[in-house]
Amino acid sequence: MDQALSSKKMIALYLAPGLLLLLALVYIPIFQTGYFGLMDWNGIGEMSFIGLENYTLLIQDAAFWDSAWHSLLLAVFSALSLIGYLLISLVLAGKIKGANFLRKIYLVPMLLASVAIAQLWMKIYHPTNGILNTLLMSIGIENPPAWLAEPSLALFAIFIPIIWQYAGFYILIYYAALKNIPESLVESAKIDGASAWDIAWKIKVPLIMNVIKVTIVLAVVGSLKYFDLIYVMTNGGPNGASEVMASYMYGQAFSRFDFGYASAIGFFLLVICLLITWLIRKVTVSDEDIQY
Repeated sequence: MDQALSSKKMIALYLAPGLLLLLALVYIPIFQTGYFGLMDWNGIGEMSFIGLENYTLLIQDAAFWDSAWHSLLLAVFSALSLIGYLLISLVLAGKIKGANFLRKIYLVPMLLASVAIAQLWMKIYHPTNGILNTLLMSIGIENPPAWLAEPSLALFAIFIPIIWQYAGFYILIYYAALKNIPESLVESAKIDGASAWDIAWKIKVPLIMNVIKVTIVLAVVGSLKYFDLIYVMTNGGPNGASEVMASYMYGQAFSRFDFGYASAIGFFLLVICLLITWLIRKVTVSDEDIQY
């Protein structure tokens, strides 16, 4: 085995299947998307080359920039929600009673399909029979809002189930990282008189900072390309109030049958995600990592 792994030909042979899959499923579609963005194409007929016309239209498209703003708001809310997930993980990792049960409860939303979650929250937000408005009316609010039908509320109403859906995923990541911290470090801090607050924010959090940086990238980039739950709950409505970049791209492709313009949006979205990932890594870079 050692002889085989030391051979460059054998290493290349082992890597070839994975590299071919990566090429076929990731890089070729990326290049195709960029290529289609240079075309006028309805997805079925012949394509005609129009150069950068789709990208020029994208820059001038006010509806697209509205959807980009909504995606950015979702990314900000998702990043801020990581603070809550981290707090929950710190509590669960603190050997509280019932921690194992709570971890399983938090994982339930992640196991559900997005369509099931969307249907559940549509029932909760129902203007007359929903649990939320029923509760509001029971405490004296006579005319509670139609959460998914009011342009000023629809986008923020959708943020709640999205954040709830991925809570278990990030809590599990933080919990695993916290449990990987040697107990001897925590015990030494207790002996030195450190409070629970000091142990959490001056010892545990700095030690898992690399994990936190990764989750920030996952949360922000995932939010920028989020689609499914928004599509099921509002389809970008009312009047585009909850439209995000991915749903706007979908509408251009499968409602207007403008696959060239949709491809330009998709390629632009890819560039934005790459730039933001680079920016986050640049901002969060540190001179040295804490080792333990």
